Amino acid sequence: MDKLYRIGQASKLLGVSTSTLRRWERAGKISPERTEGSHRLYRLSQFKMSRKSQARDRKTIAYARVSSHDQKSDLDRQKKVLEMYCAAHGWKFELLTDLGSGMNYYKKGLKKLLNAILDGNVGRLVLTHKDRLLRFGAELIFALCEAREVEVVIINSGTEIKFEEELAKDVLEIITVFSARLYGSRSRKNQKLLEGMQQAVEDAKSA
Repeated sequence: MDKLYRIGQASKLLGVSTSTLRRWERAGKISPERTEGSHRLYRLSQFKMSRKSQARDRKTIAYARVSSHDQKSDLDRQKKVLEMYCAAHGWKFELLTDLGSGMNYYKKGLKKLLNAILDGNVGRLVLTHKDRLLRFGAELIFALCEAREVEVVIINSGTEIKFEEELAKDVLEIITVFSARLYGSRSRKNQKLLEGMQQAVEDAKSA
């Protein structure tokens, strides 16, 4: 006889959130039983069926990003490479793009990607380069992909030609964010520190 699981136990077994289980229920993918107190109970057989259904429904997501508007041509290039690569492998895919710093964790496309991974809707993630995802912290998302059994495909594992230039822009963005706070303190020492950091970044860009 199938064992019955409460929603918290079921979510851990499936590796999804309780809200995802409730959404599957609303979509008719699973039909939990109810206790007298109206608590949901799930059978093991439903878990197996939902896992098979989930595996079939999981999609490939291709993700592209550039830091600024003047890099639109590079964004178009990334999109073409992703489209050609996925088509060559016969993958139906959804393309997500972002315009923003590789150190910004709140970009619209990135948030949509993370939510889809957490909900168990993604089976494959395709990138042109590792740093297109995030400048720092991409390993955390890759670990999440591994936990959710998401295949990560990086088309070009080498370093991009403009890596140093774009990294310098990201560093300048951080300096800009903190400069308002430091300038607000009216500390001449802080102002000199910021000016020195900005000059160092500019020198690195022109080197």
